Amino acid sequence: MSERKGYPSDVTDEEWAILEPLVPPPKFGGRPVAYGRREIVNGIFYVLRSGCAWRMIPHDLPPWDTVYGYFNRWRKDGTWEQVHTVLYRQMRQALGRDQHPSAAIADSQSVRTTEKGGSRASIFTRKSKDVNATS
Repeated sequence: MSERKGYPSDVTDEEWAILEPLVPPPKFGGRPVAYGRREIVNGIFYVLRSGCAWRMIPHDLPPWDTVYGYFNRWRKDGTWEQVHTVLYRQMRQALGRDQHPSAAIADSQSVRTTEKGGSRASIFTRKSKDVNATS
């Protein structure tokens, strides 16, 4: 494949050194690899960064259906969750914090409730017919 002009969303060498071990390798005995994993990741990041439709990936990146196929497969098998976890822990460590947060805060702005008062508002009370008849 010829050398292409880079996009702002392309991963740098430093970023790829972190991501490469987290991206699953090609399956053994499968089809020959037509596109490198880094170019697949660059295609995924292009769509996520630009907000364009998958079918609008530029022609110098791998085909949209290939890029989307890997994105979807890695979403289903937990690859993206693992990438997030590793990067999150590395960021916390770089900030001098423990890799695992020790506390969480939930306030009334973060936790959704109903405006009518939670489950009390959805419980209907029944009155006996005798009470209604005498009123």
